[in-house]
Amino acid sequence: MSSEALHAPRERLTRETLHSHHAIVSLKEELDAVDWYRQRAEDCDDPELKEILLHNMREEIEHACMALEWLRRADADWAGMLETYLFTQGPVTEVEEAATGEGAGEAAGGEGDDTGPARSYTVGPMKGE
Repeated sequence: MSSEALHAPRERLTRETLHSHHAIVSLKEELDAVDWYRQRAEDCDDPELKEILLHNMREEIEHACMALEWLRRADADWAGMLETYLFTQGPVTEVEEAATGEGAGEAAGGEGDDTGPARSYTVGPMKGE
């Protein structure tokens, strides 16, 4: 079971880490379900069943969003990244460049090197303020 796929002994993990693990596993399962329902709906030639499958898909999207929102509220790293990337305009890689001050493909300390300066993951005003 994916919910038991811990990479460290359970007794050495904090409750916070276990809660995050539960949310992440649930998010992955909801995203899988969205994919499955969408594929089934596209493959279905019965209009009524297709609508039911699409309805189910939308409910799974709702569940995924709820888990993602829990992660945002519970973890500052998630909150910072979501604030940086969600609901932005233009290419996502340009949002990253604005957030990190680096060109596309440049790592802080060079490719594959994470010893460079710490990054700030915030962006300025979004509506020309």
